[in-house]
Amino acid sequence: MRIKSLYDLHTHSIFSDGELLPSEIARRAEALGYEAVAIADHVDPSNMEWVLAKITKARDQLQRYLNIRMVVAVELTHLPPKLIAKCAKQAKSLGAELVLVHGETIAEPVARGTNQAAVSCECVNILAHPGLITVEEAEKAADNGVFLEISARNGHSLANGYVVRVADEAGAKLLLNSDMHRPNDFLTVEYAVKVALGAGVPRERLEEVLLQNPRKCLESY
Repeated sequence: MRIKSLYDLHTHSIFSDGELLPSEIARRAEALGYEAVAIADHVDPSNMEWVLAKITKARDQLQRYLNIRMVVAVELTHLPPKLIAKCAKQAKSLGAELVLVHGETIAEPVARGTNQAAVSCECVNILAHPGLITVEEAEKAADNGVFLEISARNGHSLANGYVVRVADEAGAKLLLNSDMHRPNDFLTVEYAVKVALGAGVPRERLEEVLLQNPRKCLESY
């Protein structure tokens, strides 16, 4: 089956370190034929309530005029692992439809234990760029319905092939996101397919990773 649309459940707006307003993100994603886009700005206890209020307000006013689903999300970033469960639960209580955790990418000094805390938490939906995730952690993700991310972002993407192999061994579900910060980071369908293939996703599983799994992730909310 030819892939004709996309989901992106990991983008950043001006409310953390992105360059675009929520309205710009939604419109650019809509123009590229996306079915849904999640704005998942970086948060910790200092800004979570403020960020979620801003994104929710934008979603509530824009959604009726869009031909794309706009999803309110957060990315818990560089938290001490012991705080992840508490902050994920708080994010859901504040209206986050999806909770992502900034995983142990090889490109940044993320605290060891972050992946384990994320895949063990019932309020976490996606472990972003999980780096050198262990088979045991991936098995826990599979058990708890946490999706593992194939990342198109420079640096984070360096471990994509490893992530795909370990996820497949453990039976964990994969999805692909851009981790968009600026306009040029948006993925076309054609480029998303190339990133997935380059990470080792077989052609016969492209629909699963690019379409079916993001849909399942959104349904899990």
